[in-house]
Amino acid sequence: MTTPRVWLGPDEDPAPLFGDAIREGGGQLSAIDDANAIVWLGSDPSELEDTLNPDIEWVQLHAAGVSTYVAAGLVTGSPIFTSAAGAFSDAVAEHGLGLAIAGLRELHQYARAQQWKPSEDMHTLRGASVAVVGAGGIGKALIDLLHPFGVEVIAVNRSGEPVDGADRVVSTDGLERVWGDADVIVLAVPETEETRHMVGRDQLTAMRSHAVLVNVGRGTLIETEALVDALAQDEIGCAAVDVTDPEPLPGGHPLWSEPRCLLTPHVANFRQARAPALARRIRENVTRFAVDEPLVAVVDPERGY
Repeated sequence: MTTPRVWLGPDEDPAPLFGDAIREGGGQLSAIDDANAIVWLGSDPSELEDTLNPDIEWVQLHAAGVSTYVAAGLVTGSPIFTSAAGAFSDAVAEHGLGLAIAGLRELHQYARAQQWKPSEDMHTLRGASVAVVGAGGIGKALIDLLHPFGVEVIAVNRSGEPVDGADRVVSTDGLERVWGDADVIVLAVPETEETRHMVGRDQLTAMRSHAVLVNVGRGTLIETEALVDALAQDEIGCAAVDVTDPEPLPGGHPLWSEPRCLLTPHVANFRQARAPALARRIRENVTRFAVDEPLVAVVDPERGY
């Protein structure tokens, strides 16, 4: 067993719980010149690139999304990069469930209403068909939350291998068969070249007219212009999204005033839940690094996440 020498940066005054997590995992806080590992709390890949040196064996990123680091060419296998994928699953899944229920119950309409006018187009989650596109950490946590509602769960993953709690599993190769089969479609996949604009005009047209499209993944999963058109033409029931493209969504964008759209400002993984969850991931990976065990959420340079 070795003692990991971890530089925590680039913040000059990071939250104490991150330093505590490093020490509890068996590591010690070190200056960058003496470190063999980095816990990176920044958001600028070029700044991280300037910080890396040949002694760094492992970099722990603070977010689940790593596309900017992959695009910058930093994730090559050496040093090892780990993301926070899975660390925030419970909070994000809970938010996704809330968006799904809100969309089915027309809460986006009522929140904008200026008069007492009950809708006759409401639907219930109980007994509905829900497609969870991306059966990773968030998707699996969401499937657990859906269980008491007696829904039919269609899980979509890369391999098509069984997923606990799913009634049906579809590989990404068969995704086109899913769009018209669900009352609710939840996007929970990472951002890659393969997933960019995975929902466009054809997919929106294939959805049920009352379907709720939930996005707790990345804004680029949906072709925004196609979504604006589909909502304006009443082709789907609701889009309930925590992420957008562009992000942040500029003032005056049509989605702000679209009555069939429910928007939250990328808060599924909100700060009060995020920091403790990240600290737990840091502690676990420092512990594993100290004894040369496989790290959690190693970024695959080929897949891009």
